[in-house]
Amino acid sequence: MMTDSIADMLTRVRNANQAGHDTVQIPFSKIKENILKVLVDEGFLSDVQVAGEGTQKSLVAGLKYVGRRTRVMSGLARISTPGRRVYLGHEDLRVVRGGLGVTILSTSKGVMTDTQARQKHLGGEAICKVW
Repeated sequence: MMTDSIADMLTRVRNANQAGHDTVQIPFSKIKENILKVLVDEGFLSDVQVAGEGTQKSLVAGLKYVGRRTRVMSGLARISTPGRRVYLGHEDLRVVRGGLGVTILSTSKGVMTDTQARQKHLGGEAICKVW
């Protein structure tokens, strides 16, 4: 039984990115779809599509590369876990890798980046860091 489906998704994306795959398939959930859409908006992934229907739904994320398989995403780390939830206020949000990365938060207004949360003066659960 898997207890942390978001960590599983991040691991699938990280492994596919390091292996140089074009796409990665992930079991569907709304929170995963929202996290992947934020990664598309920030330019770390090329696209996200929902495949299948009903209980067979899955997400297909297109990985993004520059030139001859130079990775756009160089790192991905989970912050909050089921055993240790990490909540940050908007004043506690720090810049990731000198502005080259983002922290993805789950706020009361939806899933968003640290920059968007700072602008809206929102805090929330820190899901992961991507750089």
